[in-house]
Amino acid sequence: ADAVRDDLRAYVVEHLGDPDAVLVLDETGFVKKGNRSAGVQRQNTGTVGKHENCQVGVFLADASQKGAAFLDRALYLPRAWTNAPARRAEAGVPERVVFRNKVRLAERMLERAFAARVPARWVVADSFYGRSHAFRAWLEGRGRPHAVMVPKTNSVPLGGRKKKIEKLLERLPEEAFSEVPPARDAGNVRPWEWACLDLAPDREKGMRRWLLVRRSTEDPEDLGFYQAYGPEGTRIEELVRVCQKRWAVEECFAEAKGEVGLDHYEVRRWDSWHRHVTLCLLAHAFLAVTRHKAAVEEEGSHKKGVSIPT
Repeated sequence: ADAVRDDLRAYVVEHLGDPDAVLVLDETGFVKKGNRSAGVQRQNTGTVGKHENCQVGVFLADASQKGAAFLDRALYLPRAWTNAPARRAEAGVPERVVFRNKVRLAERMLERAFAARVPARWVVADSFYGRSHAFRAWLEGRGRPHAVMVPKTNSVPLGGRKKKIEKLLERLPEEAFSEVPPARDAGNVRPWEWACLDLAPDREKGMRRWLLVRRSTEDPEDLGFYQAYGPEGTRIEELVRVCQKRWAVEECFAEAKGEVGLDHYEVRRWDSWHRHVTLCLLAHAFLAVTRHKAAVEEEGSHKKGVSIPT
């Protein structure tokens, strides 16, 4: 299954690869009955918005102007499983598999993508990963630009001190917000206003840090927060484009579950889960590549004045 995963990554890079692409981390749950499926337990899952008996997979996707598809996957194995030899053996969990939290699983997937030289400029993730100072420091240590969602309770470096985002928000003037069109067409995005604060720079690496605050134009109480790290001179339009690219992974999950049966399985063993999920991601990637090729053909036909039958 891991060899096919590597083929999947190479296929996506070949057909959808783009130096301006964004690597997107996220997870999804697979609701299950019983306690014999590898990694299953009662745990939080955004799939149903509550604690549920489920398996959780962490995923890495590639999103660019050409399309979005998955590159990698990892099944989360809770401590209740890693410390239960008989249970592990019944589900076929290899002895080499030890406990790794979801952030560490995400880092390992990024390590594989970096080692394979996947062309991508930024890493993005939701607040589950973004709230981890260790994860952000891990990315900074490798000089990897990123824009990750964070909760308002996080503290950010400003003026030589750490200050909580919620406190900074109280002092943020109304004129700090403005509608910011992304540097490139980001598709059908919701209407937001953005504010951007410069944080402590990383001068040794020629990088800067920012806090971005996103506010709905329809509901001012609907806020989102992003900590970003990238090259000096990065424009706010580029930062907004990157932040908005995170939503591409939600579309990928919906397509993979609805079109290629990502969550339609009855397997219990470790290898079986990885085989099923990997083949589903490959099928989803094929659809994404086919859609991109069709769009290119249609655009070329329009330029030549050729009508495409519908």
